Amino acid sequence: MSRPDRGVTGPEPVARTDVDAINRVFSDAFTERYRKDGLAGVRVPQLNTAIWHFAIDDAGAGAMLWRDNRGDVVAFNIVHRAGSEGWMGPLAVRTDHQGHRLGRRIVAAGIAWLEAQGVATIGLETMPRTIDNIGFYSRLGFQPGHLTVTLQRDQPRARPVASWRLGALAKVEREVAIAACRDLAVVLGGGVDFSRELRLTLDLGLGDATLLRDPDGAIAAFALWHTAPLAQGRSRDELRILKLVAPDSAVALQLIGGVEREAAAQALPHFSLRCQSAYHEIYGALTSDGFRVRWTDLRLTLAGKGEPLRSGVVLSNWEI
Repeated sequence: MSRPDRGVTGPEPVARTDVDAINRVFSDAFTERYRKDGLAGVRVPQLNTAIWHFAIDDAGAGAMLWRDNRGDVVAFNIVHRAGSEGWMGPLAVRTDHQGHRLGRRIVAAGIAWLEAQGVATIGLETMPRTIDNIGFYSRLGFQPGHLTVTLQRDQPRARPVASWRLGALAKVEREVAIAACRDLAVVLGGGVDFSRELRLTLDLGLGDATLLRDPDGAIAAFALWHTAPLAQGRSRDELRILKLVAPDSAVALQLIGGVEREAAAQALPHFSLRCQSAYHEIYGALTSDGFRVRWTDLRLTLAGKGEPLRSGVVLSNWEI
């Protein structure tokens, strides 16, 4: 029988000075996960420090870590709230402390924090082939939903789409636009709010957002994207959409074309987005247009805290 992990303290807030330590725990834990799944030759790289800063700043008080009796980081859970939507990731336990119920403890802390925030949705994503993880989260009350499929196009094309970049606006106009994006997401997405991610992306220089306007000049749709490399030491070679809000599939596809134009303008060799498989029309249109499947994640939500029925399209990553 597994014993509770003694001598572990936490949670405590994650600071930027903890990035190197949690990066090592992350890389080692996910490399071990791949080994257990039969992929012994895979080494998961440490993440770009700037991406960790984005994740930690986005999570705020939801970024938690635990330490062993020597004061070293032994586990962490980066818990995010975007309005009515809450999710956990990344989270990991140091390999020498796995199997001692510490994973249960850090997930329970994440759930408690999100419940205290009053969110309507609590979720996370994991690899669909990893039955141990699916079983673990299921025992904690999570239920499997649809897939999040990472779609990628190599050599993005310059699309003839009339769009605007949030970062190109003057400061006052930018704040007005962010407020409009927030209001649009609240209405179409059942209360989600991505304004913090929009500001952080620009403040940290990770990417930008593409906007579509209706005939009256109001913002009709937006997509938040990053071009900063995910892995430490890698060069910039991809534009990836993190969040997308649109009134319907047709406008969402038009917006994706506008973002692809940005990738082509920056001469980036890859363009990707994470598409929830519930959006059949968007998924089918993109795969028919030449996007290839690069990765899949299984989306899980806590019982009673599932994703709402939405009046529009919301593509929302639950990974950094």
